[in-house]
Amino acid sequence: MGSLDLELTSLLNELSGAQDELLQLLARKHRLLAAGDLAGLQAMQPQEEALAARLQACHQRRTALLAEAAAQGLPSQNLRTLSTALSSEEQRRLKPQFAQAAQRMQLLRHHSLANWVLVQRTLLHLAQLLEILATGGRQCPTYSKTEPHHPGGSLMDQAA
Repeated sequence: MGSLDLELTSLLNELSGAQDELLQLLARKHRLLAAGDLAGLQAMQPQEEALAARLQACHQRRTALLAEAAAQGLPSQNLRTLSTALSSEEQRRLKPQFAQAAQRMQLLRHHSLANWVLVQRTLLHLAQLLEILATGGRQCPTYSKTEPHHPGGSLMDQAA
């Protein structure tokens, strides 16, 4: 049991650090997206890749730890159920770490969703701008045969 609690504590500490770093990265990315700073976003890529590798390593450690627990006949559905195999003192000590990891996960979901919404709104805005440029801001009549149709955009075609 001694190595199990140490490995679980180590994994939770690593996950905690990675989650904190990801929260900071997502907040910075949100500011850059809002400012339209493409150079800043591109400069973040190496840091994002390194963090993704770190999170992947956490996932691999988790998978190995659960597989080892299953081989020993311990609960192995997830890390929380695995912690039930520890002493009550160890469980009490790890409980706040599990709670913090779950709370950070909720924050990460929130920040990721906020960034996604920001990007989607930007794409919608750009699509509307392209449509305005392409049509000159005029809506084409859908059903009218008598309305004149001007296919060129006034910004693109001086003849219109």
